[in-house]
Order: sequence, then structure tokens, then C-alpha cells
Amino acid sequence: MTVKGKIHSFESFGTVDGPGIRFVVFMQGCPFRCLYCHNPDTWNFDGGTWYSADEVLNKVKRYLPYFKNSGGGITVSGGEPLAQPEFITELFKKCKQEGIHTAIDTNGFTDSNSHAVNTLLDYTDLVLLDIKHIDSEKHESLTGFSNEKVLEFAQHLNKRKIPVWLRYVVVPGLTDFKPDIIKLREFIESLINVEKIEILPFHKMGEYKWKNLNLEYKLCDTPPADKYHMEKVRKILYPDKLKSE
Repeated sequence: MTVKGKIHSFESFGTVDGPGIRFVVFMQGCPFRCLYCHNPDTWNFDGGTWYSADEVLNKVKRYLPYFKNSGGGITVSGGEPLAQPEFITELFKKCKQEGIHTAIDTNGFTDSNSHAVNTLLDYTDLVLLDIKHIDSEKHESLTGFSNEKVLEFAQHLNKRKIPVWLRYVVVPGLTDFKPDIIKLREFIESLINVEKIEILPFHKMGEYKWKNLNLEYKLCDTPPADKYHMEKVRKILYPDKLKSE
């Protein structure tokens, strides 16, 4: 039986979703309702288009020369890719046969003991893990769910020694509270598999999508993160790096 996945869209030359030039697959469907999400059109599990792994692979293979020259590969994002692990496993198996580097961009909201998820991780070279907030109650206010599963997944990746690039969005007044950033740094320091930390500035480029979908955008009065907000977080998460500059 052919395994198919619900896909929202593709990006041919991604440069911010892992090393090198990436072919990015945006899966359809996500359980989170992040207040700052710039792709709310990927939330609905009933949307998107069905694709087989072979159909996606045929698209990916067109860019093999770019992957080899840049150290790139394929990144599956979302939506939330871990909501469709069987399909991505099938796709990644085929990618590995072609020597293509594989990465998942995920919010980590999954069952770390799931056989399907762990099978997928067997074929995953890199996980881009978005930690929305280190405080569980604030995480729930921000996404609709606590961060218990997310932190468990981060620790699970650490035990499996799977390389992680950790991502954190700086939202003024929501995710830049100093004690929370210190707590996040302490959590990151407990992991040995984090290769990179990316702090991303909150922006409003996706606000129009909320309006088009008749969704209430609660961050209308929240300013985009500027240099001041980014530097405040950076100084806590990168203290050694800053001292050496």
C-alpha cells in the first residue's frame, strides 16, 4: 500500500531551514495554535494535497547538484511534520538511498515512545526543534498546549544523540522575560546534542493570513522584535560567545 502525505506547499531553494540549500516540504496540519504563527493556513488537517513519497522525491532529485555543492538536502516542515511520521519515513528512506541529507523542522509535540516517530528518527540527520517557551503555563497560553511533551522530546533526541538546531522566537513581552531565558539556557546546557541555537525575531508578515482566514490576531499591538530585544536574549543564551567578540 502506498503511503501518502498531506502537503501544503514546497520551497525549492530554502536557505534558512538547515545547512546548505534545502528543498523544503511544508506538511499540512498542526495541533498548535501559536499566537505568532505566520502560516496559520497550514493548521487545518483537512487542507493540503495528497502526495506519495515518490512524487515528492521526483521533485527533490531535480536539485541534487545544488545539495552536493552546498551541503544541503531536504527539510520537512509544517504545519507539524511529526503528525505524519509514516509518510516522512517513507520519503526519508528514499532520500537516504539517494544520499540526500534529511532534516525535520518540528515543534516537538509528539509521543517520544511512539514506534512511528522513532522509526522516522532512524532516517533523520538533523532536527530543527522549536521551543516556543520554557515555562509550561506560558507555553500553553502561547500555543494551546503545555510544553511537557516538547521537553521530553528534546531529552529523547539527546539520548539518541541526534543533532539538533534549537530555535526560539523572540516575542516582546511574551518570550523575552529574563528569568525564562535563564531557565531555557539551563535546559539547553543539560543537552549535549545541540549544535546551534537560532533566535528568530517576531514579525507580522503573516498577519494578513489571519485576517483572510477570519482568525483573531491577538498580537496586533505587539511590536516586532528589534535589535534591543534580540540582543537582550542573545546575551543570556550566548554569554561565552559574546565575551569572546
